[in-house]
Amino acid sequence: MKRKAFLLVGLMLLILLTMTACTGTDQLAAPGVTLSVDPAGKPAEVSTGVQLLVLLTVLSLAPSILIMATSFTRIIMVLSLLRNALGTPSAPPTQVLLGLALLLTFFSMTPVISQVNDQALQPYLKGEINQTQAFDTAVKPFREFMFRQTREKDLELFLSMGGEKQPETLDDIPTLTLMSAFVISELKTAFIMGFVIYVPFLIIDMIISSILLSMGMMMLPPSVISLPFKILLFVMVDGWYLIARSLLLSFQ
Repeated sequence: MKRKAFLLVGLMLLILLTMTACTGTDQLAAPGVTLSVDPAGKPAEVSTGVQLLVLLTVLSLAPSILIMATSFTRIIMVLSLLRNALGTPSAPPTQVLLGLALLLTFFSMTPVISQVNDQALQPYLKGEINQTQAFDTAVKPFREFMFRQTREKDLELFLSMGGEKQPETLDDIPTLTLMSAFVISELKTAFIMGFVIYVPFLIIDMIISSILLSMGMMMLPPSVISLPFKILLFVMVDGWYLIARSLLLSFQ
């Protein structure tokens, strides 16, 4: 069957090549499908096409940029650790956590976004600067934000692993190196905040386990009893307010 399939595909390709050679034109037509190769137009049209291609490339990389160059990494990690500490793997749902993380990310990154809009996007749309200048200007606010949140130890790690010379100024540090150091710094900060969140819930689990053990209820899972108390504690201290406030203040 595989041999017959390969033969069929090869026969179809041969027919298409024969049709192209016989017609001698730059257009290939099939039922419902038309493939044509048009000559290059004016330079302005070519430039517009290149700009569109660059824009599509940037949009495809936007999720990675959002994760690697903003506060999203720390926020989503803290929220995930909070859910695990509560002992509710599916509540809140992942979609809710992602939505909350995105909202907090946009809120915490508002000064950076405003700076990029005023200094790079609007001048580019007005034609005051070219594409390269707009990109270089837009990167600077993000680099300043990442430098404030990145540890020197992490920067030195990636500089030494990349075999790069000791930079004289912050502008000499490549953006890729800065982004890598920023991510691991964010992960460390998120785990520190997660540890602080875990402690009160861990104490509740230990107390419930000791009580159940002293009562001889060894077959009853402690998590079943401790879960309502952990939720009650989280609600009484207004946990979502404290978590959101702590996350936003950690970036100032």
